[in-house]
Amino acid sequence: MEEYILLITAIVAFGVAALTGPVIIPVLHRLKFGQEIREIGPSWHKKKSGTPTMGGFIFIFSVILVTLIFIRDPKVLFVLLFSLVFGAIGFVDDFIKVILKRNLGLTEKQKSLMQIAAALVFVFALFFFDMTDTTIAVPFMSTPLVLPVYLYIPFVLFVIVGATNSVNLTDGVDGLAASVTVVVCSFFALVAYNMGETPIAGFCVINAAALLGFLLFNAHPAKVFMGDTGSLYLGGVVCFIAIVLKLPLILIIAGGVYVLETLSVIIQVTSFKLTGKRVFKMSPIHHHFEMCGWSEKKIVLTAILITMLLCTVSYFMCV
Repeated sequence: MEEYILLITAIVAFGVAALTGPVIIPVLHRLKFGQEIREIGPSWHKKKSGTPTMGGFIFIFSVILVTLIFIRDPKVLFVLLFSLVFGAIGFVDDFIKVILKRNLGLTEKQKSLMQIAAALVFVFALFFFDMTDTTIAVPFMSTPLVLPVYLYIPFVLFVIVGATNSVNLTDGVDGLAASVTVVVCSFFALVAYNMGETPIAGFCVINAAALLGFLLFNAHPAKVFMGDTGSLYLGGVVCFIAIVLKLPLILIIAGGVYVLETLSVIIQVTSFKLTGKRVFKMSPIHHHFEMCGWSEKKIVLTAILITMLLCTVSYFMCV
């Protein structure tokens, strides 16, 4: 895939998402797929109640269409397929929340079991079709780490489930998860291209461009939310790409904002259970900054800049 093809795929993916939004959003309105705002969230988020969710279909449709037109690489198709499986898990969660009116959706146990099952199938399929091995690149080390299978599989499962749920937690402010993931996908596109994995680079570019198209409707004030359909799909994309490129450790750094969101929840829950006190005004941490008076735009811009910095550091770890 030459450079001009990458540019064309980016333009087409952005265009498809930009044109799909005005079609899907009214449909979501008519179906009354409005987001219910949880009572434990910031009080001012209640005005967002009724904003259509499941908007992840906007960029997912764009990615599917453009990928199938331009890319035939088996690795890319595997990553797309299993990312869609995670998106399907998110769709079930959204369906329960929106249609069945159970605001918490799937239980954590149900969601985790479904993710682990899908991740296991993904890993074993990669081994079966000889698309990967147990090699993992280690930052600042020229010699990669080769793990025994009995350690590699649990580690990869931890990364997959952790990353997908981290992206899901990040999706709590207009445009936040989409904007951060644009940067992360762009980073992986550059790394993959330098590694000679141009089809994967193309897939990363397609996802980043489709997300930019989605942000026309998801940036503050959001006209649509991606829902768990979109956030779990994106979590699948970034972690599966990292695994195929043998860079799961790099993902932890490049996706530092995702990690911080998850850590803030863990710290908050642990602190409250042990001491009865909260470290943050609210978790995940983007809500803490909201409670401190930060605007949603400031939170998103700060997260973008931090992610760009972390991705720059990660890039030099890869070269």
